[in-house]
Amino acid sequence: MTSIVVDGGRPLGPGARLAGWGLEKAWRLPPRRARVKVRRAVRVPMSDGTVLLADHYTPLTAGPAATVLVRCPYGRKAPFSVLNAQLLAERGHQVLLQSCRGTFGSGGKFEPMRHEISDGRDTVAWLREQDWFDGRLLTYGASYLGFVQWALLRDDPPPELLGAVVQVGPHDFSRSAYRNGAFDLANFLGWSEMVGGQESPNRIRHGLRTLRPAARLTAAVAGSPLRAGARALLGDRAPWFESWLDHPDTTDPFWTPLQCGDALTRTSVPTLLVGGWHDIFLAQTLEQYQVLSSRGVPTRLLVGPWTHEQAVMKAGTVTAESLDWLDRCLTSPPRGHSARIWTGGGVGWQETDWPPQADGRRWYLDPAGALSAEHRAGDPAVFRYDPSDPTPSVGGAIMLQGGGARDNRVLEARPDVLVFTGPPLTAPLDVRGAVTAQIAVTRDNPHADLFVRLCDVDPRGRSRNLCDGILRLTGDDPLDTVVTVDLLATAHRFAPGHRLRVQVSGGAHPRFARNPGTGTPDATSADLRPTTYRIASTSHLVLPTTN
Repeated sequence: MTSIVVDGGRPLGPGARLAGWGLEKAWRLPPRRARVKVRRAVRVPMSDGTVLLADHYTPLTAGPAATVLVRCPYGRKAPFSVLNAQLLAERGHQVLLQSCRGTFGSGGKFEPMRHEISDGRDTVAWLREQDWFDGRLLTYGASYLGFVQWALLRDDPPPELLGAVVQVGPHDFSRSAYRNGAFDLANFLGWSEMVGGQESPNRIRHGLRTLRPAARLTAAVAGSPLRAGARALLGDRAPWFESWLDHPDTTDPFWTPLQCGDALTRTSVPTLLVGGWHDIFLAQTLEQYQVLSSRGVPTRLLVGPWTHEQAVMKAGTVTAESLDWLDRCLTSPPRGHSARIWTGGGVGWQETDWPPQADGRRWYLDPAGALSAEHRAGDPAVFRYDPSDPTPSVGGAIMLQGGGARDNRVLEARPDVLVFTGPPLTAPLDVRGAVTAQIAVTRDNPHADLFVRLCDVDPRGRSRNLCDGILRLTGDDPLDTVVTVDLLATAHRFAPGHRLRVQVSGGAHPRFARNPGTGTPDATSADLRPTTYRIASTSHLVLPTTN
């Protein structure tokens, strides 16, 4: 058999080859199997006449090679080219790394996620006409690169598709932007600033602008209204951001092109899913696994101790398992479903199904500040939330610096944060699965948020967050009510001597947009209205315990 020839392609440069070798050694990846040539700026026409640009990576191996489609809005140069194309091509796959509409030379206007269904379909139609395409297709990528895979699967999954690797990728952006009614401000304002300036002609100036992004973003949204601060930060570089603010109702048809949940009930493609316990899309990754596996779709789940950024930049574990999955889809198609889960608290990686069998154990929020396995009656615990001095966010599922598990003690010392702490444990307590809180709350303002967080307090008193959730209450909710706050999920062992802690507050700013207390999504400073909360002693946390 003859080697594949790339018409007009050039070999990888020495810098790229060195980067690939370095990642192979550092991440203990499977050895490279092929030298690679790249044909740059391949023109891929869309059905509406728009032309998208792509780079075609081909391994110089004997015989045909399957094609991995990677569609990306962040450009086709390093580090994205190395992580999403070169590493795959060096291990025997052809890769088409395509710039999404309106980015890095591709025609049209970039409107996040709005054209990915049709553009993905048109790209596959173009692939079918290429003499180097052997009829075997795979997809790959993280975050936005994961969303475009669900977009390709939403209507009629391509029959050529043999496998997919979706790393921390949502299938429904509306549910990511608005978590139970609260807008995910820090993540998507920060992302909008990054993407809005990524093609700036003065890259050095843009780089300097985005130094210390968390501090810059916090300063930009410190005042009210939010729209004014966001506009001052973004200028006219990211017009989509204000359109997201303008559509808080996720049932609005505005969101339809960004909702690809139908893919979960239509695809039968073997799929590797990667999530992180502190990833912004964790809930959707777990939902993807549960829906696909329940339908009998061959599915593998990998969840590590990562933030979104850590998973996107491809920790070695993610890349090694992803490369193995692609090979399996071509040589011995996967069957059944399985999960590899990182359990914190010193346990590490475990092979287990998800969610594991667990008992729902209640921990009551004692008004005196205790967290108890038994209910103790007492007067409600009271706190006041003032949107002019919003309760700050610490760590958690954010893309900016400072995400993940952090020490919460400074936050917990604030008067607008209720803290409920359990006694030192005398034996290990394993928590694996979905965590929820049933909060009996009375408030004097119908427009209010509830933020609830679970922490592990070590013997030195450090309080480190594990998982959390927020819920926006409106005039449709009684002033005196019981609500369920979804804290998503965790896998963690509380060691002997450690204590469980629950926080309850009225927000987490700027991770989530402050609730102005007025029923309007973007009130001015003069209109902000505080809220007083009373949390009854019947409120409790429900933990999925396995011991």
